[in-house]
Amino acid sequence: MNKYIKPVYNGIIKENPTFVLMLGMCPTLAVTTSAMSGMGMGLTTMAVLIMSNFVISALRKIIPERVRIPAYIVIVATLVTVVQLLLQANLPSLYDTLGIYIPLIVVNCIILGRAEAFASKNNPILSILDGVGMGLGFTLALTCIGLVRELLGAGTAFGYTIMPKAYEPISIFIMAPGAFFVLSMLTAIQNKLKLPSATNIEHSSTLECGGDCTHCHGITCFEEYKKEAQK
Repeated sequence: MNKYIKPVYNGIIKENPTFVLMLGMCPTLAVTTSAMSGMGMGLTTMAVLIMSNFVISALRKIIPERVRIPAYIVIVATLVTVVQLLLQANLPSLYDTLGIYIPLIVVNCIILGRAEAFASKNNPILSILDGVGMGLGFTLALTCIGLVRELLGAGTAFGYTIMPKAYEPISIFIMAPGAFFVLSMLTAIQNKLKLPSATNIEHSSTLECGGDCTHCHGITCFEEYKKEAQK
């Protein structure tokens, strides 16, 4: 596969941050009360991810090794602040919907994980494409979860009424427990179809530990993940 296409493909399909790697669960569960809010959160995170990957990749040979994590956090925090102010000025409705979860993008494990595993080891162009792939994968996942919750909980999709008038909305799906129900159902479907997922240990045979997360200390999986990201 072309090296410029692979990062995008991996982010959307092979290494989808939500459905495969199970990262960024806090915004995934919190803001997906509707398809529009899920898409808004995904696109906001993607913008920060692309910019942070570019900046970190461009400065990867300048940032000292021992302070790289604090440096990454400062870079990401600066970019998140810029995005937050732009949303507040230009898209106040989306800003109000996402609320506290916009500044929490700073500590989103997807962004810090890609900074450490990819952007700090690859050139800026590949890092931008990695940000695009991961961002699109995250956006699609949040939009799908939000769409299911909105459809079942309100009978609408992107604000438009879809269900017939006789349909009685199941309001729990647009409440906090609904996020867990929908995510667990989608994960169960993944595992039933034997699709790659962090919860499907049957397909973790490529790891040296064989997917035995019960006795894992995290080092082996992290090293394998870094090797895969560098390919």
